[in-house]
Amino acid sequence: MAQLRVVVLWHQHQPFYKDLVTGQYRLPWTRLHALKDYYGMVKLLDEFPQVHQTFNLVPSLITQIQDYVSGEAQDPFLQVASKPAKDLTEQERRFALQYLFQANPVNVIGRYPRYRELWEKFRGAGDSPERAEKYFQTQDLTDLQVLSQIGWFDEYFLAEKDVAELIRKGRNYTLEDQRFIVGKERELLGRVLPVHAEAAKKGLIEISTSPFYHPILPLVCDSQMGAVSSPGLPLPQNRYRHPEDAREQLLRGLDLHEGVFGVRPQGVWPSEGSVSEEALTIAHQLGVQWMATDEGVLGRSLGTNFARDGYGHLDSDGAHRLYTIYRYENSDTRMNLLFRDHSLSDLIGFVYSGMPAQDAANNLMHKIKESAKSMVANGQDAVVSIILDGENAWEYYPHSGREFLRRFYEALQNDPEMEAVTVTEAIERHKNVRHLKALAPGSWINANFNVWIGAPEDNKAWDYLYHARNFYAQAAPGATEKQRKLALEEILIAEGSDWNWWYGPEHHSANDRDFDELYRKHLSNVYQALGGTPPDYLAQPIAGGVARPLFTPQTAYIHPRVSGDMVRYFEWMGAACYTADQRSGAMHGKQFLMDEVFAGINEQYVYGRLDFAGKVPQDAFGVVVNLESWANHAAKPRRELRLDAVVDRGGMQSWKVTEGEDRAVADSTDSRDARVALVRNFEFRLPLTWLLAAPLQIDKVQGPKSSDLLTVRLRLRFSLWQDNLPVDALPVEGWIELELLAEEDLLAVGG
Repeated sequence: MAQLRVVVLWHQHQPFYKDLVTGQYRLPWTRLHALKDYYGMVKLLDEFPQVHQTFNLVPSLITQIQDYVSGEAQDPFLQVASKPAKDLTEQERRFALQYLFQANPVNVIGRYPRYRELWEKFRGAGDSPERAEKYFQTQDLTDLQVLSQIGWFDEYFLAEKDVAELIRKGRNYTLEDQRFIVGKERELLGRVLPVHAEAAKKGLIEISTSPFYHPILPLVCDSQMGAVSSPGLPLPQNRYRHPEDAREQLLRGLDLHEGVFGVRPQGVWPSEGSVSEEALTIAHQLGVQWMATDEGVLGRSLGTNFARDGYGHLDSDGAHRLYTIYRYENSDTRMNLLFRDHSLSDLIGFVYSGMPAQDAANNLMHKIKESAKSMVANGQDAVVSIILDGENAWEYYPHSGREFLRRFYEALQNDPEMEAVTVTEAIERHKNVRHLKALAPGSWINANFNVWIGAPEDNKAWDYLYHARNFYAQAAPGATEKQRKLALEEILIAEGSDWNWWYGPEHHSANDRDFDELYRKHLSNVYQALGGTPPDYLAQPIAGGVARPLFTPQTAYIHPRVSGDMVRYFEWMGAACYTADQRSGAMHGKQFLMDEVFAGINEQYVYGRLDFAGKVPQDAFGVVVNLESWANHAAKPRRELRLDAVVDRGGMQSWKVTEGEDRAVADSTDSRDARVALVRNFEFRLPLTWLLAAPLQIDKVQGPKSSDLLTVRLRLRFSLWQDNLPVDALPVEGWIELELLAEEDLLAVGG
């Protein structure tokens, strides 16, 4: 009987945040993700011994974890969280307010009522540390220091008795509580690497590696590969070609893993799935047995396209090409290759977080089986590879996605038709290996390198690296061994992919400036380490451009006509607006179908509008708008409504408004005072009375006038569904909030 084997590879990676000269960590994300994700992702497999997986640990991540465990890491973020709140300077208080709220507002901050309360106080000051600082008392800051750390604890750590007791306390934390939680962090971080080693020894997981500082190997070998994968791509002025650095990065990664885990890795996940024939040759010469990348690279190598139907399934020919092991053979180079199913991987990364855990697990199992059905029915073994980041997605799931993973792993383990294996196990058991004579250069993002090279910012960063590398070549012979070692280390760090990830038009985060400054600092350190003076241009930011504001609040009542066929700018002027930030975050591959959403009220109605990112999709889809009305300090919404619209072939087929367990309020056959329309954009109008809501009048002397309608704000969220899956949403996290105030009071609140 043909066997369906599922390979799941979790790629665990954080940039190298440490400045080797000062010893300080510029950002805290290695520590926080090591507390939140890495331990539990492996420990969970103790419950499912038949579910074998591959964990890829980037070497520079390992060294940073070791640095924290040893107590040598100088982390200013941890220092501010550790210092007694009463002793914080004004600058430190503002630093705490700027960084300790950088977490998912729903699944991290929102999980702890006091943390959310403090976050809302910060937001009430316009998200400005300078304005907010005077509103935060010593106890507020202490509670923030403690909860901002607990918020990043792994589910297993949260269940431990001493931590659970601290969580139950909820607020009014003491200096002793603060000291305990900070001390606990080092103990918990110390468990991360051993749990991987233990699981590998049991045979539950395989540990693979990456090039040490996570460089794009093909571009380090030769920056011209950027134009090979994307003909006509603008390239840096200077060609960067250092295959010897690529070899050094890969060799160091293999050596470190052998030293830490006692076994030399069989396989490599190349940074960002980036491969080229030269990179494969280097890996083969170093004894690497397998590498993996994306289906797009395979498609370009074979001259085919992995087209899918409306349900995301490949046709029979595409399945036979993708769901197998390839053996690359060219000249003296041999390499086993796996190509990930892009669609299945992205469902975990971007879609299933918006679904109940059991529904998501059922859907994933169904899609895996459907994808490989034609192969299994034909008597051929299938290898379905699911490969994605092992940390970034979980902030968007309740409880770090553990319930979804449990349901998925349980189904995998109990299904006699499926087998969850490591990459090496898949290679050993697979009989129908396909052969590949040529490999197109590319990454797991669009089968090219355009995220890291080609944009003006990217190219400037490569040119700066080129000049620093040349300075090293000229100055190193006359330097001491210690100077040469430090300077080379800084070059290898600067070759990492993370810096150019944030340059260019693709990605954006609240820490863009920090990444820019740290990259330029690494290059400056090259010159300083060798007794030179850094060029003046390294003092100037590389990054430029400003993203559109994500959210603007309502400032005036609106009275738009609801027709869906034309955007009448002035009719929506004053509405709250939320814009999709297509550059946001560390995850790449999310499907953006929604561009902007608008919401606003007047004396009688609440209005909403959705603008699509392009034309209205022709495939069948649904628009869902969740609406909630809230009274001040209430523990739950006063009323919750859901507006569902069914769209097919670009036109709306029907709509309905329901409450609770699908209790009908109105629909397209009995609309009453509601209006819903879709032509070029989606618009709606609902009576405020349906939400038990009405604007509050504010007396300038006595404050708000009480009424039997106690609601003081509305919350809205738009989402778009295809094939019963939530494929896009705005806001991605949290809600659009509308203050229910008289019109003359809205501008003051919005300002």
